[in-house]
Amino acid sequence: MAAVGLQTHIWANNTRSVILLAGFPVLMVGILYGLQLVLMGFGILPNSGGALGADMARAARWLTTTIPLAIVFSAIWFAIAWFANQSMIDAMTGARKVDRRSEPELYNLLENLAISRGLRTPTLRIIESDSLNAYASGLHEGRYSVTVTRGLMQALDRDEVEAVLAHELTHVINKDVRTMVIASIFAGIISVVAELVLRGLFYSRGGGRRDNKNAMPLILIGLVIAAVGYGLAIVIRMSLSRTREYVADAGAVELTKNPDAMIGALRKIEGRSSLPGPDEVQQMFLDNQPNGKGLEGLFATHPPIAKRIEALVKFGGGRDPGPWLETTPMVPMPRYETSVPSTG
Repeated sequence: MAAVGLQTHIWANNTRSVILLAGFPVLMVGILYGLQLVLMGFGILPNSGGALGADMARAARWLTTTIPLAIVFSAIWFAIAWFANQSMIDAMTGARKVDRRSEPELYNLLENLAISRGLRTPTLRIIESDSLNAYASGLHEGRYSVTVTRGLMQALDRDEVEAVLAHELTHVINKDVRTMVIASIFAGIISVVAELVLRGLFYSRGGGRRDNKNAMPLILIGLVIAAVGYGLAIVIRMSLSRTREYVADAGAVELTKNPDAMIGALRKIEGRSSLPGPDEVQQMFLDNQPNGKGLEGLFATHPPIAKRIEALVKFGGGRDPGPWLETTPMVPMPRYETSVPSTG
């Protein structure tokens, strides 16, 4: 079964995208309901003065106003995210757009890979960082982008850089990139709203009404709803499925016919991929390994590099040179002058 263009994988990504978009307003309503309960508990919003059920029913009735507001908010956010998602990602990662004139070797590698698949060449971006990482972004043809760090360009040789570009291009081909952008930018606001609910627990402490016997239960229920919001935000990140990285690694091998280059790139990236950015954006990176173990590793959005290399050796026929030491001789990508020679 081919690694690139897997129809089942693409169909699953399309399904995830629809679910994420459809679930966004629903989750927003739930979180706003929890916020209402918290504000009632602190006396900022009026309570019924009766039983706990009456307070919760009052908050539920307010949903007739909250739901339209949530839909309007979601529509506005979707519009902003649709047109400005790349600008947001650039601002969070420090990426800048480059062209063939400024980075001819890198651009040519990406262009050749795109042409080999009959694709329009994605926009090329670079992050001026010593970290070794890359990612693809964009929602549709003509808006796709591939970003690499300067550190990756300097540490990897030409074949390894080509393998990384092929990996990211596979995310574009398989529609992973659209799902990742939706989860990162469109649905990423969910965790922000959930955090606002938690902050409500500490807002105006002691300043609310003290005659509300339901204050503590309302606050606790609101806390539970906020925790569910955070949990669902994690589920959204996990819905991207770690298998996408295995598929993209295999796709890079299919595009370049060079499994050793992908393995070599992963070995150099291993332990050197740390790049600042929100969690919602880091899930888009070529590598995003947690520093800790246990639960942190359980909720990692990427499989360990060692397992990815193991798969490339087993199924791609590659050879693993072992961990890369920075003292190991390397042949970085050639750098070209940015000026174009005169033909006159």
